[in-house]
Amino acid sequence: MSEKAAPVPHMIDLIRRKRDGGVLDARDIGFIVAGTASETIPLEQLSAWLMAAWLNGLTIEETRALAIAMRDSGEKFNPSRLGKQAVDKHSTGGVGDKTSFLVAPLAAACGVAVPMISGRALGHTGGTLDKLDSIPGFRSALTLGEFEEVLEQCGAAIVSQTPTLVPADRVLYALRDRTGTVESPGLICASILSKKLAAGLNALVLDVKTGSGAFLRKRADAEFLGALMVATAEAAGTRTVALMTDMSQPLGCTAGNWIEVAECVELLRGGSPAGNEDLRELSLRLAGWMIHLGGKTETAEQGYWAATGALADGTGLKIFFEMIKAQGGDLAVFDDLKASHKPGATLVLEAWRNGYVAELDTMELGWAVQRLGAGRERAGEPVDPHAGIEFHARRGAQVERGQPFATLYATNETMLAEPLERIKRAITFSNEPPDEVPLVSHIFARENAERYLRETASSS
Repeated sequence: MSEKAAPVPHMIDLIRRKRDGGVLDARDIGFIVAGTASETIPLEQLSAWLMAAWLNGLTIEETRALAIAMRDSGEKFNPSRLGKQAVDKHSTGGVGDKTSFLVAPLAAACGVAVPMISGRALGHTGGTLDKLDSIPGFRSALTLGEFEEVLEQCGAAIVSQTPTLVPADRVLYALRDRTGTVESPGLICASILSKKLAAGLNALVLDVKTGSGAFLRKRADAEFLGALMVATAEAAGTRTVALMTDMSQPLGCTAGNWIEVAECVELLRGGSPAGNEDLRELSLRLAGWMIHLGGKTETAEQGYWAATGALADGTGLKIFFEMIKAQGGDLAVFDDLKASHKPGATLVLEAWRNGYVAELDTMELGWAVQRLGAGRERAGEPVDPHAGIEFHARRGAQVERGQPFATLYATNETMLAEPLERIKRAITFSNEPPDEVPLVSHIFARENAERYLRETASSS
């Protein structure tokens, strides 16, 4: 007697089950992902399922099933023909988070291939591709063949998802931004890893943000996400580490689009503007792990010093410019970084009291950047490449009333008022300097990530 075929799932049943706290199996998850990629499931049903998943959370098994199903929802890139270990870095998102423009060329300069598939602005955070779009002529929408050509030529490429690469995530990523379902460890993990696994990576370095500017502001939630991503990627055969890094203030001294690219180019040229020591240090540590996992050094510390050498001798800058040119960017824009910055309106915000900069609500600062014109409220909206904020005082700085605190760049003068108030609300001053916060507080590798997840599950 033959076994009966399992009934085809119905989306409304899966929504109800997740809404009521139930668990979906890999077949159910596969059904949702296939319907997302083929656009046969209505967006309102996908939105309802995302909200149910956000409210009740995804189990470890559901998360792994979702990441793998989305990875397999379209074409996959095979970097084996490059003859190098393919290693990438991904950040969970923050304000002023621009390390990709440093780690990609520095790691490539040290002999690994960096096939980086990036995204656009999401919520209060900026998008790597929006920042690169501020470079005239730059093309992020490459075919897989063009992607491979740039990698062969430069060692690094930063591109968007193609229509055929992880199509299910492209739909769900945009929906999460519009439905208030971004801050979910399971959904974040599956979204990030589906793209990274589809790139055929040998190794992956994750930058998991903690603090007031992170998507997951609770420390325990961020640690769970870091451990979950490491364990999920390792289970799929990709060597992975996660660095838990500080996002209790913007990274570096700029947040926007063009001004972030310009800040990175200054660093690659050997400059060290005051206020971006954290950007330089974190980029070197991330690149060091990439170089180590790519088999070029025995330890991550040796990788750090290799990256430092590539920064000092200019090979990182050379590769960055080669990548920009290979992807259609006009290098003339880098001849005079200040002249290439053309905001519609500028306002210098002066410190409104004496004291030390004690705390920053970095998420609020991210929304201020967005409201200036650098981000978007709806998918597909254009962003202003020249909007953003340059910070002249950072956490721990002692300021006097009347000195420049930040410079705001907006699309037009009418867009300055709300961000100005948001910045003032976001800053707390004190009479004493605040305690220092470590830039990297913890590192998850496979063994301690799996142990952390086991201990978390047993205590819940």
